[in-house]
Amino acid sequence: MTRVRVLSFGYGHAPAPQADITIDARRHLRNPHHDPAMRQLTGLDPAVRRHVLATPGADCLIRHTTACATDLLTALPRPPVLMLTIAVGCAGGRHRSVALAEAPLLPSHP
Repeated sequence: MTRVRVLSFGYGHAPAPQADITIDARRHLRNPHHDPAMRQLTGLDPAVRRHVLATPGADCLIRHTTACATDLLTALPRPPVLMLTIAVGCAGGRHRSVALAEAPLLPSHP
């Protein structure tokens, strides 16, 4: 059985990790870092999560990532790969990438 691992990371800290699917959230999702009230929070905080996921198109990005992961898992040669990795990155790896990686429609963490 193939497991799905979802990683969040910051492009400002290191290069993107090796992954089967990589999402760059820097230009497409609202950045809570620009709001002083959210700057010290993370994508695990409800206010940050709501802010990021309310970005127009965020739900579409989540749905398409889920569909792409499902298609990849279905199309993989047999025996299947044991781990499919989805990496989600933003500038600091604290807000947008975490909120997106934890979004309910993305495949679950192992």
